[in-house]
Amino acid sequence: MIYETRVYRCMPGRLPALLKRFETITLKLWDKHGIRQAGFFTTLVGESNQDLTYLLAWESLAEREKKWTAFTTDPEWIAARAKTEEDGQIVLTIENQLLVPTSFSAVK
Repeated sequence: MIYETRVYRCMPGRLPALLKRFETITLKLWDKHGIRQAGFFTTLVGESNQDLTYLLAWESLAEREKKWTAFTTDPEWIAARAKTEEDGQIVLTIENQLLVPTSFSAVK
C-alpha cells in the first residue's frame, strides 16, 4: 500500500466551507472514482487551526495516477468546486506526500 498525506491550509475563516465541500460533494465523487480515504483530521494543536489533513490509500502509483486524474478532470467536480468558491477562494496551499509503511508499521 501507498498512503498519501494531503494538508490543505485554508484561507482565514474558510475551513468550514472546505469541510462542508468534502462532506457533501468530494467524498461522493471519490466513491464514484474508487478513491479510498484512510482518515480526515483538523488541527487541535499545531501551526494553524485552518488546516485539514487527510490520508488516501492506494494500491500503487499507477492506481493513484489513473483515479486522481479521473477525479480532478471530472466535469461534475470542476463545476462543484467552482460553485463552492463563488464566495471566494477556500484553499490557500496544498502539501502532499506519498508514504510507504515500514515493516514494523501498524498500518500496512
